[in-house]
Amino acid sequence: MSAAALSVTGLRKRFDDTEVVCGVNLEVTPGECFGLLGPNGAGKTTTLNLCLGMTEPDAGAIRLLGEPVPARAREARAAVGVVPQFDNLDPDFSVAENLLVYGRYFGMADRDIAPRIPGLLEFAGLGGRADAKIRALSGGMKRRLTLARALVNDPRLLFMDEPTTGLDPQARHLIWERLRRLAQQGRTLILTTHFMQEAERLCSRVAIMDRGRIIVEGPPRALIASHIEPQVLEVHGPGVEQWMARARALAPRVERAGQTVFCYAQNVEGAIASLADQDELVYLHRPANLEDLFLKLTGRDLRD
Repeated sequence: MSAAALSVTGLRKRFDDTEVVCGVNLEVTPGECFGLLGPNGAGKTTTLNLCLGMTEPDAGAIRLLGEPVPARAREARAAVGVVPQFDNLDPDFSVAENLLVYGRYFGMADRDIAPRIPGLLEFAGLGGRADAKIRALSGGMKRRLTLARALVNDPRLLFMDEPTTGLDPQARHLIWERLRRLAQQGRTLILTTHFMQEAERLCSRVAIMDRGRIIVEGPPRALIASHIEPQVLEVHGPGVEQWMARARALAPRVERAGQTVFCYAQNVEGAIASLADQDELVYLHRPANLEDLFLKLTGRDLRD
């Protein structure tokens, strides 16, 4: 049996004439929080579905919690929790009934599920909401309930597909705190997200996927240090295009996105000094982050 919580080798999947997963290799160790990042259409969700045995691969080998997938996907999923990209709670049931019915899918008896429900609701910040109907919940409450539901079977590994999409900052920070708590308990977390700040805060290791392939993999700060200049200067305002021509002589990498110019360098003091007589321009000086790395590797063009 593999010691990895998830091991993927040479994974491939084609839909019609398009290969959406192209020879992916991944290994996630027990107890780590692993982020799978990429633009829309990169193949992230398909990869997760393949790992869960929900989609048949064209080639490659998958072992999930030591079980071969898809051959023994059902057995592997008994110890797995899933937070899907879109909430699929049953609107006809109350909050507690959603947890109860979901537990039955794992073959759990009601007498075993019921004692877990109060603790799961407290964990999700939904204490006192057991009898509430789904339609009465806010978007943040529904997302937190979906997380609680994924924990009904006390899983060793949790798959989360964009767990905080559409949430306000308060709800997002609460879910981040809950995910940290799960990691501290030793659970393995695998998440996809478009929030680079989320991945940088939560993940011990990330892989960036584009056009079906893994292009880099490693700890977020190590990847940033090896691929991106450490300092970033963002400048916008009237006349920024003229200033951009001056900036090219002061920073090794200068990019424009919309009306904002980004300067990347070991030291941006010279570029900042050049703004002293540019009162109409506004600037932000900051350290490089995971989003800068993501945009450098996958580009700034929109993906549909």
